[in-house]
Amino acid sequence: MNILLRLMINSLAVFAASYLLPGVHIRNFTTAIWVAVVLAVLNLFIKPIFILLTIPITIVTFGLFLLVINALMVLLCSKLVDGFSVDGLIYAVLFSLIVSVVGGIMEALTR
Repeated sequence: MNILLRLMINSLAVFAASYLLPGVHIRNFTTAIWVAVVLAVLNLFIKPIFILLTIPITIVTFGLFLLVINALMVLLCSKLVDGFSVDGLIYAVLFSLIVSVVGGIMEALTR
């Protein structure tokens, strides 16, 4: 049950971020659910590999390069999910920040 609740929270966060950012386009809420699922899978399997390969850059930038890695995960997700598009790297960074903040607030409210 916890997984379904987190999926719905992340789907709502994705949908809210697409509403707030003009450079992020989502066809409908079903697409937002798929985006949340694909982002979870990418963050589980692909993101750790990117983090491991970019440790020197991450150290030099005091961890700010992790924002770029998150944006790359969003851009990769936009290539994989039909009906979801992001207009550029800046919108991908903003999208990942908004999804993180809104998702964190919503998860805190559900506890």
